[in-house]
Amino acid sequence: MINYIFTDRFGGVSEENYKSFNLAFHVGDKRENVEKNREILKNKIKVSKIVFMNQLHSDKVEVVNDLDKIYNCDGIICDKKDVALAVMVADCIPLLLYSDSLIAAVHAGRNGTFLEISKKCVLKMKKMGAKNIKAIIGPSIRSCCYEVGEEILDIAKKSFSEKYIKNKKFLDIVSMNIDQLKSVGVENIKLFNDCTCCNKKYFSYRREKITGRFVGVIWRK
Repeated sequence: MINYIFTDRFGGVSEENYKSFNLAFHVGDKRENVEKNREILKNKIKVSKIVFMNQLHSDKVEVVNDLDKIYNCDGIICDKKDVALAVMVADCIPLLLYSDSLIAAVHAGRNGTFLEISKKCVLKMKKMGAKNIKAIIGPSIRSCCYEVGEEILDIAKKSFSEKYIKNKKFLDIVSMNIDQLKSVGVENIKLFNDCTCCNKKYFSYRREKITGRFVGVIWRK
């Protein structure tokens, strides 16, 4: 059975800008608070292990074999039961993928999207034997709020399509990822429509700058 959740900013012990369920060490929060929050999450979902990444804004995808290793990448794939994979975000897309045999968690920010990490993760899963891959796109910044500069707009136009630019200055990376997934045969895509910048129940780097990270988590029982 496949299980997944997207956390919000409530239910933890962090304080001030990170209040209260921050799950990232790298944002300036007290380490002991993050450790406690991660323990709260582990107890909530009832798994033996949660694997987090050291996220790089890259297109690197790793297969999880060592459960105690911190993988330097933006996508992780696992075939083990009772092990959860986590992706930390505060506007970037938390993408979860699964098949009958594999699960994956992907950090699809702007850089990762431009590098087509979602497509690359699916292709890697297929090489490992995955069939009928399904996708879940969690809360992230949407084109209503994701205003970018001319340099980024030019990359989107030249490398992808002008259709991903809304009102001449807003970028729609959710649609970019959906199209990338469909291009490699993933048609079953569940989309959460929350914009993290609009909805204050989520951490948002664009809205707050100094803030925590929520997670998308997927596991198999």
